[in-house]
Amino acid sequence: MNLRRDVFQAIADPTRRAILLLLATQSMSAGAIAANFDTARPTVSKHLQILTECELLRQEQNGREVIYQLNPSKVKEVADWAEQFRQLWDDRFNKLEDIMKKYI
Repeated sequence: MNLRRDVFQAIADPTRRAILLLLATQSMSAGAIAANFDTARPTVSKHLQILTECELLRQEQNGREVIYQLNPSKVKEVADWAEQFRQLWDDRFNKLEDIMKKYI
């Protein structure tokens, strides 16, 4: 059975979030990404596989090297989904601020 990875489970891991931050500014090879972490390269490769399977990353073959880059459209989907919660919390904090101003 071919189960698709869940994007939210993928970004729940701090190492995978760090990989996304690394790739936000430039495309990198697996080796270059792994050099930023104090873990075994196969561990980083597994994280890259998960991020690729949930379409947060794209792979491009460059000779013998695979280059990873952020998939902006998928990241935007996640950001758009999370935005509704940011707005909700902004509204709640603004209401709390208004209440606090009355008593200060």
